[in-house]
Amino acid sequence: MTKLLASGFLALTLALGLGDAASAQEAAPETPVEIKDFTLGSPDAPVKITEYASFTCSHCANFHATTFKPLKADYIDTGKVEFTLREVYFDRYGLWAAMMARCGGDMRYFGITDILFETQQEWAGSDDPNVVVENLKKIGRTAGMDDATLDACIKDGAKAEAMVARFEENMKADGVEGTPTLFINGTKHSNMDYAALKALIQAELAK
Repeated sequence: MTKLLASGFLALTLALGLGDAASAQEAAPETPVEIKDFTLGSPDAPVKITEYASFTCSHCANFHATTFKPLKADYIDTGKVEFTLREVYFDRYGLWAAMMARCGGDMRYFGITDILFETQQEWAGSDDPNVVVENLKKIGRTAGMDDATLDACIKDGAKAEAMVARFEENMKADGVEGTPTLFINGTKHSNMDYAALKALIQAELAK
């Protein structure tokens, strides 16, 4: 499994690329930054699914192409499943992608994450971090955000630090060791195809 990011100072450095992490830490606000979960579907749905996923994980991209799309059509959009995506950060590219997606807010978040998974090889395929940042900004522009907004989001060291701290807290609490990992009404499951997931959902609905 790819080594996970450390919190604090490293998160700031990764968020800012080659910037001065010390200056960023000094400039960071003292008030805590709240990091929320993004959800799809009815809060009254009988089945709750949480997915831990990284935007740079190829297995996660495949899950979203082959499993998430029918899950959304059959269960999320019909009010039977409430879905929560929890981001995992294996590397700075994945962290930057999550920061950009969160910049879009509730209205844009899942549309942006769809693009991130669908075009993963294109936007994350360069060894040059500057190219990757520009690729992410192109996705953000497609979602209706301007460069000033995107730059502010991607360079927000305080938010990066809070995101990594929240991610580490969630991973430890839930015992997550790889991605994608699913929790279906609180029970942990590893990656699976849609047929297997559908069977588990149907079993929950039958209770």
